[in-house]
Amino acid sequence: MDEHREAVRAMQDYIREHISEEITPADLAKASSFSPWYARRLFIEHLHMTPAVYIRRLKLSKSALRLRDEDVSVLDVATDMGFGSVDGYQRAFRREFGCNPKEYSTSPIPIWLFTPSLILNKERNVNDMSEIRNVFIQVIEKPARKVIIKRGIKATEYWSYCNEVGCDVWGLLTSIKSISGEPVCLWLPEALRKPVTNEYVQGVEVETDYDGKIPEGFEVIDLPAATYLLFRGEPFAEENYEAAIVEIWEAEKKYDPAFIGYEWDHSNPRIQLEPRGERGYIELVPVRKLS
Repeated sequence: MDEHREAVRAMQDYIREHISEEITPADLAKASSFSPWYARRLFIEHLHMTPAVYIRRLKLSKSALRLRDEDVSVLDVATDMGFGSVDGYQRAFRREFGCNPKEYSTSPIPIWLFTPSLILNKERNVNDMSEIRNVFIQVIEKPARKVIIKRGIKATEYWSYCNEVGCDVWGLLTSIKSISGEPVCLWLPEALRKPVTNEYVQGVEVETDYDGKIPEGFEVIDLPAATYLLFRGEPFAEENYEAAIVEIWEAEKKYDPAFIGYEWDHSNPRIQLEPRGERGYIELVPVRKLS
């Protein structure tokens, strides 16, 4: 990772770790090892917004999730996130999401949360993890559920999906409370594709009786209860995410589920979770009992 990109990533990491505190230009300068002026310039060059805008948007998105998930007052959230006043927080929340925080806390609707892109090494090496690493496999059961999805046209993986649909869909999906705790990416079986080329989608799993708002341009599909093999790799450095994904794909190719009495189930979607270095890369592959 070159020096400038490394400095921007260091500032992003500092902001993430101290998001509930006051973050000053001097703090970011120290994290980046550059002057406050030059650190700000690098931040804008790589992330296309000022540090102040980035911090404000991230604080607001973190606060929205607290209002959705916790029994907490608007005053407490505003104070905890470092906003100078409740009025200022309410105005900022409305500008960012188009609704009042108090209304949102009592009746959450899908909103476009800010999900910043992390600066990674430009020269990504998919073979950069040469040591012997473990892949963990377990059988899990998924209940019958609905999935709110946004379709592409010919997307087959994350980057082609981003090019077609946009990378900011994840923020909206994150704002919808999921029965699995986070959004998912799905490789759809042919019966669920519309058009037939639409293989890869992003979505969020919700209860079968979900009656909340469906964002414009999204739709709902029903999935039955199903058995999955969960493949999880070891934790990885963020810049090695491609190698972590390939590691799991290779493990899936080599694994024979008949060893534990199953076969691959091609009628249900394969599921990808967000690649997070601290937990390892995770995919869920559907299986069914051998007859």
